[in-house]
Amino acid sequence: MSAEAGPAMNGGPDEHVRRVRLPADRRTPAAARALVRSVLAEADLHELLNEALLLTTELTTNAVEHARTELDIEVEADPAGLTVTVTDFASGPVDELLVGVRNTTSDITEVAERGRGLLLVDHFASRWGTTYLPTGKGVWFRLDRPGLGAAARPAEARAMLNASAPTDGGTPSAAAMSELMQTNPDPYADDPLPEFAAGLLTRVAEMVGAAGGVVRLDRGDGQGSQVLARYGRQPREGNELLRVPLAVHRPYAGELELDAAPSAYARPLAVLAGERLSLHLENDRLRRADVRRSAWLTFLAEASELLAQSLDVELTMALVPQLVVPRLGQWCAVHTTDEWGRLRLAAASHADEAVLPQLHRVLQETGPDSIQARLREASRSAAQVPLGGPMEGFAVPLIARGQRLGTLAVGRHQRHRHDPDEVSVLEDVARRAALAIENARIHAERRRVAQTLQQSLLPPVLPVVEGIGFAAEYVPTGDDAEVGGDFYDVVPLPDGRWLVVIGDVSGKGVQAAAVTGLVRDVIRVLVGDGKPLPEVLGRLNETLVERGGGRYCTLALAAVGPGDGDQLDVSLHLAGHDRPVLLHGGGGAGFVGTGGTALGLLDAIATPTADIALKPGDALIFYTDGVTERRRGRELFGTDRLRESAAPLAGYSADVIAARLRATAIAFSVEPPRDDIAVLVLRNDAL
Repeated sequence: MSAEAGPAMNGGPDEHVRRVRLPADRRTPAAARALVRSVLAEADLHELLNEALLLTTELTTNAVEHARTELDIEVEADPAGLTVTVTDFASGPVDELLVGVRNTTSDITEVAERGRGLLLVDHFASRWGTTYLPTGKGVWFRLDRPGLGAAARPAEARAMLNASAPTDGGTPSAAAMSELMQTNPDPYADDPLPEFAAGLLTRVAEMVGAAGGVVRLDRGDGQGSQVLARYGRQPREGNELLRVPLAVHRPYAGELELDAAPSAYARPLAVLAGERLSLHLENDRLRRADVRRSAWLTFLAEASELLAQSLDVELTMALVPQLVVPRLGQWCAVHTTDEWGRLRLAAASHADEAVLPQLHRVLQETGPDSIQARLREASRSAAQVPLGGPMEGFAVPLIARGQRLGTLAVGRHQRHRHDPDEVSVLEDVARRAALAIENARIHAERRRVAQTLQQSLLPPVLPVVEGIGFAAEYVPTGDDAEVGGDFYDVVPLPDGRWLVVIGDVSGKGVQAAAVTGLVRDVIRVLVGDGKPLPEVLGRLNETLVERGGGRYCTLALAAVGPGDGDQLDVSLHLAGHDRPVLLHGGGGAGFVGTGGTALGLLDAIATPTADIALKPGDALIFYTDGVTERRRGRELFGTDRLRESAAPLAGYSADVIAARLRATAIAFSVEPPRDDIAVLVLRNDAL
């Protein structure tokens, strides 16, 4: 039987012809079978149904898999038989793109690795061949009615078609092979493979008369080879068995085993069933791999979110092993590198907490063959380094922004080694962990710098003066890595009085801190030279207009000194700052002073002076807008609430007044402060 150049067409009134174009879709074989079935019904060629459906399925399935273009299906029936032509529109040889690699062997027991379409066509068709057109190329086959074209067939092919049912050692019919080819798993089942494999195994075992059979599958997940389906009795070792390896990709591996002699027709039928099963196993592998990769992506996204939320170095390093164990390994350890390049164990975790002390001992052992030596090698390299026993695993470096921070060591799973996907995920976790650790370190350094800078803008202690009580409370904003613009100070004046200062520079950060330091230093220099307070404020305004960088400052200055008797005389100057609260020793509180112009906004300013006499027990309470603008939802703490909170504190010392007002402002809202809170209290402590 040979492949011819083109189909032999018989024209005439009894001829039935259908042509249709179908997409490269998994539903195309079913549509093509429906077309062939309808033409055969019209032409009353029911006896050709099984062979026609089998060959149509093979050609269209292979065309969809290899050509991946639209397909033209032409079906022509006449009283003598049926001709089907499948044409694609892809470039390249027909036997590679349409029906797979052609099998040129004459032995039916040898099946091509990538296709069997031409092999089945060669055995079941009366004639077959290829077509080449300007727009495409394809394969056609001809099926003659029984008795009309049988002379063209070899005896073994006729036997395969004429056999109506399998018997022990007999040959299967084309109808049975067609049924075998069209078996599909239920796509809506939770795990369709076992049921599908059992049905396919049962059919092929009945066709070849096998006493038993089994399908084994190893998914490479550490569970080993599992029985996917079983038929009849368990095949006994030593018997003549028919074994067909399943053509699946790693890590899958499997085998179809039948308790039957590998006869001339049993083997190709078993191979056909094995290929059919392999196709669905590959789909299962790809589906599971896709689900697993989606799960890994979700895991990495959640891990990144958790790591990004932590800005504490120690907490970040402790979090990494908790993310890895037990999902990605039996144990995990994070080592960091100090300034001399030495590794220090920062955090470790084990799936079995009882083994954790042993893990710590192994990780701290020294020597040329110890895990420590391997970890040092990993910290210096850019790739993973395997770790030997007793804690087998591997280590990857922690690198962020080109800086080597240490290593991430992970122990192998209890039952299997890490697969490539897990290794990639762990390397990704190491990159994200290194970046999170570096970010936490940078934040810690910023916080330390901010705290140092903030402390330099505030007096370390307030002076102790007989008869005068000074007290202050300062709460930085919720972001302790950001420097605020609030400050206070108590400065001695040349005439023996004391200058109380509280101010608020607009904005935050380094620039605000620079302006704050400028304001504080200018005040100290000018008052040290004996300049009067109105002149001090005028010169400070000129300085801020010229060098403030657009920032302004509100300021309250109060020069306090002894007055008549036990009284303290206070000269108060306000430059855009909130009026202080005067707390009377005998009870009652109210605001004093007259508001002026903030510094750094205008060339000329107005700073009215208010003279206040503090009797024994009286106190002046200065504050910044971080107190009055403390927010609880849409409600502000406000100046009225501040006055009401201060009134019950009459008679208390300056320290108690400042501490109580600070606590009241903080307790007003559960949120961290959005602005710095500063409270400065001046009290007449005369007895």
